[in-house]
Amino acid sequence: MLVFVHGAGRSGAAAWPTIERADAVMLDLASIGSVRRKAEAVAAAVEEAAVIVAHSHGAIPALLALPLVGQRLRALVLCEPALYDVARGEPAIESHIATMEAARRAHENGLRAYWQIVRPLMFGGKFDEERWPDEERVAARFSTVPPPWGLGIAASDIAGTSTIVVTGGWNDEYEAIAAALVAEGAEHQVLTGARHRPQDAPGFDAVLAEALSR
Repeated sequence: MLVFVHGAGRSGAAAWPTIERADAVMLDLASIGSVRRKAEAVAAAVEEAAVIVAHSHGAIPALLALPLVGQRLRALVLCEPALYDVARGEPAIESHIATMEAARRAHENGLRAYWQIVRPLMFGGKFDEERWPDEERVAARFSTVPPPWGLGIAASDIAGTSTIVVTGGWNDEYEAIAAALVAEGAEHQVLTGARHRPQDAPGFDAVLAEALSR
């Protein structure tokens, strides 16, 4: 059994367009606001021995679900996990958090002020007045995503869990998070060129096969 936990963008099957498996359960947690309730939903989906596959923000409820899943979990696959708490103190992590906190403060002056900070950081390229009408809805949605830190998650939470961390090798933040998890026993695989969605890369099938073999 494979249980897929999406990130902050696409949800359900739309978040995993290249995965075609009869044993896949692709959760849709978009309507659940609390990260703790999301973790409960993840645990409830694991009805038998399973591998949990989580992307980005989805890694947070996946890790919080570990004590609830117990022995039913055979392996954990984390795709560019947004587990910022596990790598606090690393320069790339602290720089990202400081910039995003500044953006949250700027949001008090309006969504445009927020996006002027967030767009260069997260999406590349400076704020463009001509693109603003098209990007305003994206900015509004992004501004509602809870920050993936301050949740008390530790790298040691994966201790005793067979874990594969998959990154695209493009972002120092995710590489720092991967390194922190490796220090606690995770295996790290880099799918070069995949950027933030390694689950869409051709090499990801081999990652899933390895996880299932455990």
